[in-house]
Amino acid sequence: MSRNTKINALLLLVVVALAVLPLALGLGDHKKEPFAGADAEAETAITEIEPDYEPWFSPLYEPPSGEIESALFALQAALGAGVLAYYFGVRRGRRQGELRARAQQDGQDSTPVTAPDVTTPAEVTTSPGSTTAKAHESTPGSTGESSVGRI
Repeated sequence: MSRNTKINALLLLVVVALAVLPLALGLGDHKKEPFAGADAEAETAITEIEPDYEPWFSPLYEPPSGEIESALFALQAALGAGVLAYYFGVRRGRRQGELRARAQQDGQDSTPVTAPDVTTPAEVTTSPGSTTAKAHESTPGSTGESSVGRI
């Protein structure tokens, strides 16, 4: 097992433990809503400490039920994950494009290789001072793709 596989397995085990241990240990059994969000916990703590506390602001939209509130939160998380995935995908694509362009530039700066228009195997032949090399284009039964100039 490679090092990365071990790290990924360990991270997966930690995530599963974080999800399962609170349920298995019954950490929220003494509460009316055992796994309420941090907002509800903060509101409860504030009203216990200062019963006459008046909030400075009120919410712009109050969902009619907890299920709708959870669905909106999940939608917000999914949109955020989508934006992040798009950003990292674009960055990776640009980096790969730059690497390809650099490799093509390096290939043009050095000895250019031209593919012959033959369908039988040919040995690479070069003469002193020659800047072109002939290579094997395709063999009978191959797909016809040339490996000359591939990066």
